[in-house]
Amino acid sequence: MNPRRKKRLIMTSSILVGAAFATGLVLYALSQNIDLFYTPTEIVQGKGSEAVKPEVGQRLRVGGLVVPGSVRREGSGLTVAFNLIDVGPAEITVEYEGILPDLFREGQGIVAQGILVAPNRLQASEVLARHDEEYMPPGLAEALKGIEHVPPSQQNYNQNYNNEEAAEKGSGGGYDR
Repeated sequence: MNPRRKKRLIMTSSILVGAAFATGLVLYALSQNIDLFYTPTEIVQGKGSEAVKPEVGQRLRVGGLVVPGSVRREGSGLTVAFNLIDVGPAEITVEYEGILPDLFREGQGIVAQGILVAPNRLQASEVLARHDEEYMPPGLAEALKGIEHVPPSQQNYNQNYNNEEAAEKGSGGGYDR
């Protein structure tokens, strides 16, 4: 083989091996930071047709409804534990240390992000309370309530409400008279 071609082959090969190694490192680092979304039933029974269950120690997000009567505060600190459900029979316990959102209450839909410490127990690092019952992602709406999500564009709104009925009610620029 020509020495010049041999040099090019070695240089090209080393660049390709270096790029593959760098890509492998990036993918490994990103796989550690992926937060997968589950419902309580998917955590207990598995997700998808293969019934893949999350592993203990895995970071994930769980969405569900807070079970009424399940909120327990431990001591006088900020530690709280509560149970989450969805339409399935499964129930998981979420433990959280910190200040809960103002909208957090029993029966409220929440999303908790944290680490699975047991097959049905999550140590949450963040708890988010849903702001409004109007909007919900379609998949979550079906999982939590068993209903089909109706996009706002397909809902029947009275478009003239602000103009006609507000004038009839005597609205003065949004202030009460």
